[in-house]
Amino acid sequence: MNLAFKLFRGAACTALAALTGSIIYYNCALPDNYCVARGGSLEISDHIEVRSDMILPETYDITAPENIISNASAMMGAVGEHTEQLRLFGIFPIKNVNVTEVNEPVVVPCGTPFGIKLLTKGVLVVELTGFESGNGITSPARQAGISEGDVILSISGKPVSSNKDVSRIISESGGKTLGVELMRDGESRVVFLRPDKSAADDTYHAGMWVRDSSAGIGTVTFYDPSTKMFAGLGHPVCDSDTGDILTMSSGEAADVYISGIKKSCAGSPGELIGMFSSDKSCGSLIMNSESGIYGYMDKCPVMSSAVPVAMRQEIKTGPAVIYATVNGSSAEEYSVEIEKIDLKADDESRNMVVRITDERLLEKAGGIVQGMSGSPIIQNGKLVGAVTHVFVRDPTRGYGIFADTMLECAMEASGQ
Repeated sequence: MNLAFKLFRGAACTALAALTGSIIYYNCALPDNYCVARGGSLEISDHIEVRSDMILPETYDITAPENIISNASAMMGAVGEHTEQLRLFGIFPIKNVNVTEVNEPVVVPCGTPFGIKLLTKGVLVVELTGFESGNGITSPARQAGISEGDVILSISGKPVSSNKDVSRIISESGGKTLGVELMRDGESRVVFLRPDKSAADDTYHAGMWVRDSSAGIGTVTFYDPSTKMFAGLGHPVCDSDTGDILTMSSGEAADVYISGIKKSCAGSPGELIGMFSSDKSCGSLIMNSESGIYGYMDKCPVMSSAVPVAMRQEIKTGPAVIYATVNGSSAEEYSVEIEKIDLKADDESRNMVVRITDERLLEKAGGIVQGMSGSPIIQNGKLVGAVTHVFVRDPTRGYGIFADTMLECAMEASGQ
């Protein structure tokens, strides 16, 4: 009898520990704020029940000062907010969450390629170098405290927007000390640079290489016919040398034709091979952000119907499709599997793990290739996200970003 009691107590303690661990896990893993379509209800998973017995006032005037609806939710057409309680197995409380009702947004999923022509705000320092002067090998930029990844905004009070601007001011300095205004990690600072004369060409140099523009190919995720706004990539355009996000001053979108493809294989991601099909732009770029690149296009790049944008909690592991272009300029539909969903990932461009299951795409591309970033992911008739990264060791798999994240950023970029 004593042994049976000990076994029972041990099993009960184990079950209690498992239950407590599960509650703690879900409390940390699940977000505190959700959006649902107007008239809809919050659903998380089969074993997490949403209880509405702790509801706050159901609607708020979103123009009132006391409104507690987030800016992002308001931009998505928020009509009200309330609180609900999440319970494990419908019994054990996990936490209370805020639920915002929004007018269900609809956009046109694309999957078509576009060219990126981006001009930086200021110039980006990509490399510090040394050169031979009358005093030996020197690097004035390094001595001034300039670092790779810094964005130089002005020199001696003169704004710079190209490497030609920097070269001209340095060469005409006469060796005088120049004040350099730069941005580093989002903070503005001023350093003092004294150019030195190179023994090789008898002109003044700073000992640094800078970049003022970038070009490449990406994929359009969606187009909003009501605003003519488009979203693409699902991740930022970064400098190829420093890896830092490029601070954009202006940019253009251009039509692209995919002429070939370099297949991905384990350890070597492939890439789309394309060319700009016209000298004319097809749109303007207005934002380069952590969740993608955004701008306006003259017209929708596809002749397709609009679909609803899924809220992140609606996404399920299981079958889905992506729209991608691996030849020409028209997207095709390919089957994929959503293997993992992280509602609170630190990196918002890595919220999902997607695996390519379509034999046609595996045969053509080996899986995901560079240039496919932004390919829209569709599940149950809704836009749920976009492909963002490829796994280098397994190019059949990659990361994805939530569509509602990109939509919020697009609305922010458009000033809605």
